[in-house]
Amino acid sequence: MDVVSRKTTRLTVDHLAELADPVRSCLFWELSPVDRSRLDASERVAEKERWLSEVLREWGSCGRVVRLDGRTAGHIVYAPAAFLPGAASLPTAPSTPDAIVAATAWIDPTMRGGGLGRLLVQAMAADLVERGHTAIEAYGDTRGRAEGCVLPSEFLGSVGFKTQRAHPTTPRMRMELRTALSWKDEVELALERMWGAVRPTQKATRPIGSVRAASGD
Repeated sequence: MDVVSRKTTRLTVDHLAELADPVRSCLFWELSPVDRSRLDASERVAEKERWLSEVLREWGSCGRVVRLDGRTAGHIVYAPAAFLPGAASLPTAPSTPDAIVAATAWIDPTMRGGGLGRLLVQAMAADLVERGHTAIEAYGDTRGRAEGCVLPSEFLGSVGFKTQRAHPTTPRMRMELRTALSWKDEVELALERMWGAVRPTQKATRPIGSVRAASGD
């Protein structure tokens, strides 16, 4: 049996090129609806790279990627609300001032169901705790849509988020960072069982046009 090399690392501009379309050009969070509508596909890719470079320069690390055998299998993006003006269009905005916003995440469809989404949340939490932050908030989607940039509420609940402001379709959810770190050992053990021994089967699955996180988790 082949052993899978699995690790998380900081999101960089170079990683964007490895993400599936339209994930790498999604600007749902990074721009307002009006500003997004003015850009064509190629301009969106360039704007995504510009946004990431700016946040890395002004605030620091704003995402994590998970890599399996040297290739990017998924990512998560997070930042202070000031860097995510697209969130203002959601009915449960704004986020609480003390919280960092977990904007979006995505896992390669052939790699879903093995806990990689939870691993990314854990990596995000560890990074933010180290930098002195105390809470993360995210906007959930209760509709179970196949496409969209808002994370599924079910996924958020499964990794420790609790409803902060209720809404029929887009609740705002919150996780205290001390809670996120409490299941670190559980995550590591589960992933060792799932990924540490056997290489996952590769399927010819068409990437979905979505930045939803680990919908199979």
